[in-house]
Amino acid sequence: MLGTEQIIIRLLISTVICGLIGLEREFKDKPAGLRTNILVGLGSTLVMILSLYFEADSARIAAGVVTGIGFVGAGLIIHGRNEVHGITTAATVWLVSAIGMTIGVGYYVPAIVTAIIALLVLHLFGDNSLRKIFKLD
Repeated sequence: MLGTEQIIIRLLISTVICGLIGLEREFKDKPAGLRTNILVGLGSTLVMILSLYFEADSARIAAGVVTGIGFVGAGLIIHGRNEVHGITTAATVWLVSAIGMTIGVGYYVPAIVTAIIALLVLHLFGDNSLRKIFKLD
């Protein structure tokens, strides 16, 4: 069983890492910003920590989180006339949940590496930067 300190450390690490991703979304004025990303990551971390204390299958609990976040993500996607908006935001919320679950079970390195890669992808490939670089428009 985890001690109180270890639980607090996992929750704080989740808050910081998911908060960094949330800040990136906040700076770009996206619907799911700092608070949303922190809360999704924190909730996912807590659920996985709690799953360590039950005799239930942790994989089932994780699958339930993924399914639930899928519904949240679906609500973030807006389909207009010839446009679809919110796919990256939905994917980011899903990823933040996965990062939170990873931290919750104590796999810090994969969570940190995933967050770094996600931040690079969001920063480098956001706002049609590839289109601008390769003059596709």
